[in-house]
Amino acid sequence: MSEDILTLDKLESYLWESADILRGSIDSADYKNYIFGMLFLKRINDVFAEEQAEMKEGEGEFIDKPLFYEFYVPERARWEHLASIKQDIGAALNKAFEELEEENEMLEGVLVNIDFNDKERLPDHVLDQLIQHFSKYTLSNEKLEDPDILGTAYEYLIKQFADDAGKKGGEFYTPQEVVKLLVEILDPQPGMRVHDPCCGSGGMLVYSADHLKENGFDTSRITLYGQERNLNTWAICKMNMLLHGHYDAEIAKGDTMRDPEFTTGGDLDQFDIVLANPMWNQKRWSKEYIQDSEPYGRMRYGYPPKNKGDWAWIQHMIASTNKEGRLGVVLDNGALFRSRSEGKIRKKVLQDDLIEAVIALPGNLFANTSSPGCILVFNKDKPKERKDKVLFIYAEEDYEELSNQNRLREEDLEKILDAYHNFEDVEKYCRVADMEEIERNDFNLNVPRYVDTTEPEEPVDIEEVLDDLEQLEEEYEEVESELEGYLSELGYDG
Repeated sequence: MSEDILTLDKLESYLWESADILRGSIDSADYKNYIFGMLFLKRINDVFAEEQAEMKEGEGEFIDKPLFYEFYVPERARWEHLASIKQDIGAALNKAFEELEEENEMLEGVLVNIDFNDKERLPDHVLDQLIQHFSKYTLSNEKLEDPDILGTAYEYLIKQFADDAGKKGGEFYTPQEVVKLLVEILDPQPGMRVHDPCCGSGGMLVYSADHLKENGFDTSRITLYGQERNLNTWAICKMNMLLHGHYDAEIAKGDTMRDPEFTTGGDLDQFDIVLANPMWNQKRWSKEYIQDSEPYGRMRYGYPPKNKGDWAWIQHMIASTNKEGRLGVVLDNGALFRSRSEGKIRKKVLQDDLIEAVIALPGNLFANTSSPGCILVFNKDKPKERKDKVLFIYAEEDYEELSNQNRLREEDLEKILDAYHNFEDVEKYCRVADMEEIERNDFNLNVPRYVDTTEPEEPVDIEEVLDDLEQLEEEYEEVESELEGYLSELGYDG
């Protein structure tokens, strides 16, 4: 293979090196905005140049019109122009992104949120170094080992930035193993509509499409929908979709709780699969606004506390799932057993027979908390053999311990998936409980209530214990006799 061809390992290393250029200039939590913007700019420039070359070969002339290109790059946004600028580079990059958006409707709002024109944080010499670094390799399809590796490398960068940013990283990234587990459980099929109402950088949507590909289907046979409140994260998600080739993915901006974007005629749109990792125990989830102004009837089971939005997200997702649909959500364990208003909501949801499985995950899987999370799986169309039953899986003990975080291994994922698909008891790992038992437990879903995880006590040898006691008594008598001797010598005769 030619040295000019980029493999995945080489590409990932090359892209991560770009973050080193920014170290010391800006906070690590902000790296992603600039690096992703630069990567996207270089990628569409190189694909544009590749398409130009193909056009010259086929037509004998270069056609400089937007209609003929996947993304049209205007002159002021072309890489050779930007690489030649040595002063006011930030202003030139901002202008390049602005013109790119004007020429490409698909990019509207994606790039202009990134402000390179901050000379205190990003002086010209830093930006020049960044541009020269990205000039090192060509990111066109013909120069990549496989065009798909760019999307894979983008996902790698998202993970690296999440790890680097520590707790802030958990706001836009869910560990890939957890994403894979959730998607494999929900099993998207061709023709389905998949929605993530708090999509972050879009990992769950991307893997939903990958799931189809792994099963031999074209990824164009699934439709992806997401909504994200944070504008920078929304832009990262949009770029993620485009770099993976999901041009028809609809990623909306805005607060899903306060203003859900996917509606038709005053009703929430309905999806085949809804999946999410919302902010755990979200404070200020707009309870008062929804109580006063809710037009969609999402909180049909009741209103959770204003400082804990877990069951508000669940109810939004239930309301967004069609009659045969399924949904999965990653949450803090507290959502399984907290009482009062959450307990009342949980009881009603269980009585409607919507919950299919509860999976207790290991601790320290997530960047922003060491707490163990859980996955709740809901099914609006349970098969007959699963009706009025819930599967409880205790997966807290199966993981790989890394230096900073724990990780679910492939065998751990397979064990959970086997348990979910088989839907039967496995000693000390999983158990099917009927609704009567759950009711006896006051609708508490804490997994150890249903799966006995205690280790058996070692059998007691009575004769051995009696022998030990007899020996202790003898030793006690010896010590007592010795003590009496010392006291006698000191003149203390009892």
